[in-house]
Amino acid sequence: MNDSTTRALRLGTRRSKLAMAQSGQVAEAVRELTGRPVELVEITTYGDTSREHLAQIGGSGVFVSALRDALLAGEIDFAVHSLKDLPTAQPEALTLAAIPVREDPRDALIARDGLTFEQLTADEDRVARIGTGSPRRMAQLNAWARSLGRRVETVPIRGNIDTRIGFVEKGELDAVVLAAAGLTRIGRIDEATQLLSPDVILPAPGQGALAIECAAVNVDLIALLAELDDPDTRAAVTAERSLLAALEAGCSAPVGALADLQADEQAVTELHLRGVVGTTDGSTLVQLSTTGHVPASPDDVSTPLNMGHELAAEMLAKGAAGLMGERAL
Repeated sequence: MNDSTTRALRLGTRRSKLAMAQSGQVAEAVRELTGRPVELVEITTYGDTSREHLAQIGGSGVFVSALRDALLAGEIDFAVHSLKDLPTAQPEALTLAAIPVREDPRDALIARDGLTFEQLTADEDRVARIGTGSPRRMAQLNAWARSLGRRVETVPIRGNIDTRIGFVEKGELDAVVLAAAGLTRIGRIDEATQLLSPDVILPAPGQGALAIECAAVNVDLIALLAELDDPDTRAAVTAERSLLAALEAGCSAPVGALADLQADEQAVTELHLRGVVGTTDGSTLVQLSTTGHVPASPDDVSTPLNMGHELAAEMLAKGAAGLMGERAL
């Protein structure tokens, strides 16, 4: 066997505990698939080193550009990203070789004393302080509290999962909201006091999904990694990210989206896409949904793309543009 089929594949990953965990899971799947060793190459991104809030540094691409630079320079063979961190515009020189089966896309609440959101807001003498770095979560948490006739204080936070949960453990915050998928991947989902229904909190577009990316010229590796692709997940996240792109919003904008696959007894037949845009104080939300057919083949992305674009147009017609703050021009 020649060197190209026996040498270790280099998988680029961020250094965080979560990134290392999810990259390790992908590495194991690639080892089983190819029979080749896979080594993790740790890369520090701007989003990892900056102490500014994500909304200030723009969010879009801050966790991925260094990984992409390493791919283009040939320093790594492929990279694993959290899909929600990827900008919606895909560089021509890079290919999303696989989007594996998605983990739970919901947000999770970790609150003091094992409380749920409804219980946190029930105390009329105390305004619950809930930590999150996401304008999307802030908008929907505040709107949810308003719907209950209550209010919460959303507190901007940064840091890894341990740091964020630590704010609650130390009594500095009443609760934090994190992605359920991340908690699951590092074995801490049992600490969630409530999984938040998409009926009240829509997740970030692509939340819970991973993206395996490599250089477009690496066609043999692309063909191998395609075995890890899940067509249903790809269709769902394509619709969600199409909505985000059509709203011309980055991943720090207060945009939530979730595409659900609807199945009958025989097969998955429909894609149901929901989207929300809101002001961070929760006073105004634009929330709409649409339903379309599931693509007949994995290569057909026109249906989910069109669904996202059409739903975005409806949301913009109802005033979504004015709720997003700064828009990428």
